Amino acid sequence: MSKKVRVRFAPSPTGPLHIGGVRTALFNYLFAKKHNGDFVLRIEDTDQNRYVEGAEDYIVKSLNWCGIPFDEGPGKNEKFGPYRQSERKHLYKQYADQLIAEGKAYYAFDTSEELDAHRKQHEAEGKTFIYNWHNREKGRLVNSLVLSEEETQAKLEAGEDFVVRFKSPQDETLQLKDIIRGDISIDTNILDDKILFKSDGMPTYHLANIVDDHLMEITHVIRGEEWLPSLALHKLLYDAFGWDAPEFAHLPLILKPTGKGKLSKRDGDKLGFPVFPLAWTDPKTKEVSRGYKEDGYFAEAVVNFLAFLGWNPGTEQEIFSLEQLVNDFDLARVNKAGARFDPDKTKWFNHHYMQQQLDLELATEFQAKSILLKDIDVNYIALVVGLIKERATFVSDFWELSHFFFVSPTDYDEKASKKALKEGTDEILNKVIELVNSTEDYTVENLQTNIKGWITDNEIGFGKVMMPLRLALVGALQGPDVFDIMYMIGKAETAKRIEALVKTI
Repeated sequence: MSKKVRVRFAPSPTGPLHIGGVRTALFNYLFAKKHNGDFVLRIEDTDQNRYVEGAEDYIVKSLNWCGIPFDEGPGKNEKFGPYRQSERKHLYKQYADQLIAEGKAYYAFDTSEELDAHRKQHEAEGKTFIYNWHNREKGRLVNSLVLSEEETQAKLEAGEDFVVRFKSPQDETLQLKDIIRGDISIDTNILDDKILFKSDGMPTYHLANIVDDHLMEITHVIRGEEWLPSLALHKLLYDAFGWDAPEFAHLPLILKPTGKGKLSKRDGDKLGFPVFPLAWTDPKTKEVSRGYKEDGYFAEAVVNFLAFLGWNPGTEQEIFSLEQLVNDFDLARVNKAGARFDPDKTKWFNHHYMQQQLDLELATEFQAKSILLKDIDVNYIALVVGLIKERATFVSDFWELSHFFFVSPTDYDEKASKKALKEGTDEILNKVIELVNSTEDYTVENLQTNIKGWITDNEIGFGKVMMPLRLALVGALQGPDVFDIMYMIGKAETAKRIEALVKTI
């Protein structure tokens, strides 16, 4: 590519960042890094009525947690700053004025009540009201195309509310290109004259977006499918200003687990999974929304499963580090069709990344989450984690899988007891206690040799010994290898637990 690749992620600070937004940020990041380009964060806060306190900080923290930090943005490498649109509003009026002066946009003074009346009249006649070439100069609408210069100036000087509308062309066919969707043809007669600027001095998204992308030298606009209907207007605006348009790529929607409709927070609440990267507390209602981080997901797992929501590497490989994703990512391999969100697959990814974590790091997190572990040596906890993490998806699973390494059973599973405790079990267990106490070099190997050797020599069925032994140690027929448990809890505790079960028989 002849120009340096520059992409931008431009969220609105109207609440927590949905994983659809994180996926858009990720694809921008991967594309930028693959082409040695820049990943820019721009905060699109022109709609101050919907601004939510803390949302911008949340966006930045989310990107950092995912390991996809921006190269340039608010407070960081401000080469083309400022990066908040509310701080750039002085820039936009001149561009709106330029379009008006060149006859490519116009002032419209219609009130919302007047426009509503037009819509209702059209509905009554079975039509749809569109503010465009069809009616903008017929005299029923109040704009500078039908008013004289003097009348227009008088309204402006009187402080009447106005908007600046783009003058969409008539009887043209727009030929558009999208990296993901290919060639698109649009009949300009179906386009409405979008509002670009309002009398309160704030631009709409359409004008601010185009101006900022141009001034920030953005080469590729990678954004969600919901912006595809705006592509025609944006291309027309680039042409109107005489600017080179960036290349566009519109990402597919992330669909509900059923495959029907866009994934929403409600779907997550209903089915029990988060749709935000980090937990979020609404500053007004104090309602807390779950986050992937707080739910126990690893950032690497989140990035890996998000990459597969719309992108396909073209191979059977599913596990990708961030470095591998950068190397293999290609917009040409992003699908047009919506990507179905699969909560079970996200857990599958997390289970994989659980196995890659250091036992000591997991043990430290496990210890911090359980008051019962606060006085236990973290190195011992790490050994336990190494034995049980293969069956875990989250650190929150650890206690259920390992509690017997830390506390003795207080009761025994009823179903397991019926299966494990038979006539003569007490005699067998008393012999196991003898074998445990007589094992001088107390290792997994020696315990295994002594007990299994005794079972074989006496031609006893393994189940008759191992099931009640496991029940004594764990309180149920579950857990890792029995000899690992015996070694970890020590000789005295092992004998004590077996004696406790014998007393109940």
